[in-house]
Amino acid sequence: MILYPAIDLKDGNCVRLYKGEMDQATVFSDNPAAQARAFQDAGCEWLHLVDLNGAFAGEPVNGAAVEAILSDTSVPAQLGGGIRDMATIEGWLSKGLARVILGTVAVENPDLVRQAARAFPGQVAVGIDARNGRVATKGWATETDVMVTDLAKSFEDAGVAAIIYTDIERDGAMQGPNVAATAALANAVSIPVIASGGVSSLNDLNALRDCGAPLNGAISGRALYDGAIDLGDALAILKGGGI
Repeated sequence: MILYPAIDLKDGNCVRLYKGEMDQATVFSDNPAAQARAFQDAGCEWLHLVDLNGAFAGEPVNGAAVEAILSDTSVPAQLGGGIRDMATIEGWLSKGLARVILGTVAVENPDLVRQAARAFPGQVAVGIDARNGRVATKGWATETDVMVTDLAKSFEDAGVAAIIYTDIERDGAMQGPNVAATAALANAVSIPVIASGGVSSLNDLNALRDCGAPLNGAISGRALYDGAIDLGDALAILKGGGI
């Protein structure tokens, strides 16, 4: 499994939200590129970036911060938030992003996801953010009647590289991930699943690693910044070691 350290961008800063609420943001760094380098230097093999303002605006907002991260690091990075048309997808991939994450548009325009996945093999992921098993869009502000598993299954033949599954009620709350729901999704689809939301301890990482589903990795943010998870120990656990 891969550890994806999260760098959530709001107003140019590296922040973490509480349960997806933009007015409950804690700033952890005003230099996202330096934070990205620190994760890379500690041994992380991927970076998970989110343009929070972009998710609400429907277009990239923290582009300068993302470009600074890409220029200052060499490990692959994936980005979500405000990516809703082919021009934006092409633009980010041309700037060195390894993978784009399509969330809102996966519900509103699933044909774009399929088109992009065909055009850029291995570089398009789907972000599925959920409350109570139903998908939320537009920066988690809009709840839909779309069920998580139904949406995921609809992309099984599209060549999507990964699904990032986030339980919104767990995100930033330091209450542990929804292991059961994540495992159920991973076992229900053939697309690699990345767990997100609530990963707050080494025990959580052990639980995800041993959940009985073939998870690709886990995203963690607040716990890494707060020191609740030691980065070295986390990397060891997800590479198959025990702590």
